[in-house]
Amino acid sequence: MPQLRLALNQIDSTVGDLAGNAEAIIRWTKHSAEQGAHLVAFPEMVLTGYPVEDLALRESFVEASRRELTALAERLAAEGHGDLPVVVGYLDRSEKAQPKYGQPAGAPRNAAAVLHDGRVALTFAKHHLPNYGVFDEFRYFVPGDTMPVIRVRGIDVALAICEDLWQDGGRVPATRSAGAGLLISINASPYEQKKDDTRLDLVRKRAQEAGCTLAYVATIGGQDELVFDGDSIVVDAAGEVVARAPQFAEGCVVLDLDLPAAEPDAPTGTVDDGLRIDHLTISEDHVPAYEPELTGGYADRLDDDEEVYSALVVGLRAYAAKNGFRSVLIGLSGGIDSALTAAIACDALGAQNVYGIAMPSKYSSDHSKGDAAELADRTGLNFRTVPIEPMFDAYMGSLGLTGLAEENLQSRLRGTMLMAVSNQEGHIVLAPGNKSELAVGYSTLYGDSVGAYGPIKDVYKTSVFRLAEWRNRAAAERGQTPPIPENSITKPPSAELRPDQVDTDSLPDYPVLDAILAMYVDRDKGADAIVAAGFDADLVTKTLRMVDTAEYKRRQYPPGTKISAKGFGKDRRLPITNRWRESAQ
Repeated sequence: MPQLRLALNQIDSTVGDLAGNAEAIIRWTKHSAEQGAHLVAFPEMVLTGYPVEDLALRESFVEASRRELTALAERLAAEGHGDLPVVVGYLDRSEKAQPKYGQPAGAPRNAAAVLHDGRVALTFAKHHLPNYGVFDEFRYFVPGDTMPVIRVRGIDVALAICEDLWQDGGRVPATRSAGAGLLISINASPYEQKKDDTRLDLVRKRAQEAGCTLAYVATIGGQDELVFDGDSIVVDAAGEVVARAPQFAEGCVVLDLDLPAAEPDAPTGTVDDGLRIDHLTISEDHVPAYEPELTGGYADRLDDDEEVYSALVVGLRAYAAKNGFRSVLIGLSGGIDSALTAAIACDALGAQNVYGIAMPSKYSSDHSKGDAAELADRTGLNFRTVPIEPMFDAYMGSLGLTGLAEENLQSRLRGTMLMAVSNQEGHIVLAPGNKSELAVGYSTLYGDSVGAYGPIKDVYKTSVFRLAEWRNRAAAERGQTPPIPENSITKPPSAELRPDQVDTDSLPDYPVLDAILAMYVDRDKGADAIVAAGFDADLVTKTLRMVDTAEYKRRQYPPGTKISAKGFGKDRRLPITNRWRESAQ
């Protein structure tokens, strides 16, 4: 059976950095060539970064992508890699009108190209366009209508892009119809909790449907609120895993594959979903038989808590690095949210680049002050204490505030101080709010919501505790100092804006609250369905009302790493002005 050495490059790219992304492609292609690869593949839209959002509608950016692709092909040949076929994702445009989709000629395409012999040898566009969750690809792109197949070393290799696997029909059954021996799917699939299991099941199923080995190469890194975990996979025609890349790590999976020889006559015609086979012969001769040396390996899977924590670290690190920020600033209250946020920041950027300020008021407990200082000692972050009481007294003397206004004033004074230090010293402020608080509006606008990024905004409070416990346990297992003070984990959560205040004065116990929120926010269940699941009707009605009336606050919260199937933002788009209210019957 013919052999092929395949290189799958699981790498990061930055939206808009065409030159930098091209350099990365060249560098990793060189590495692949040094490993003896016969065929090289990179992730979806690796040349432009992903997702490009409305940049896709800017003609100048589309043309820059096309020019950079041509230049990349020429450079690869100039550097001695012209004979190595390279599959690269990029942004293209349609050359013909697509009136069915209401798009004019020249509309953008989520595309990929095969670069060979110093030229763009073949191009194709994504056939299935996702239009759910964070994806708006019907807004931007027109679909591809071809079934691309390249013949490499006498083996026919079919090509697809991400959603082409996630939806039924299209290029997967077309691969079988075309008689290809290998299907390569290039992907920029955002991370979600437990998606690795779903992804593996999908790849196995599609390999069996395609009737051939399937190689799934994915991107890693972060882009705004999205984080990408890599997890590139190769399975054989029976769905058995051949190789699997690490999660959240850049690298190159190189493996030797035994694949069926192509039929003498290249496939032609129209196959499933009306796709027209576009066949390109690059090399007919088989590779001389050799002893397989490279298996690609199988990286151990992260457990669920480590996986989520890693996503939060990678998301913050990418956001800071790609936007030119070197240091972050956090208000440290001694509570669990700011403690976990600080631990994530230290792991993402290094403790030397993390600055914490304790801003106690007259309501701050001694243990909270001590917990903030202990966190700084445990992590090594930069720490100072600036009491807000003199400022608070000055405001109160002028305004005479009471009740909620008095409580919120303390939070806003802290927010003002953080932003002032940010302006003065150049750090970006991290907002420590969690998903439970954002859901019910348990936060102060222009107070604890200030910041450039919210690392745990998609993490429910119960998960905040679990992640803190995991991080401490992981440190202890490594012989390191657990970063989070035990008291921050065990004490009752409190905003400490009035005497003896605890969160449960205003909210249900977090396990109950989070269970209700998971049904309403993440799964779009109505009040009656939530009550039917066993929750108190009055509590459900009250909780859902808090969620609905807090939409205006969430719109003003900073971006933050998405780890769930439905984070606040693009995943969940509800009107601020909205009189519909869920009420349990």
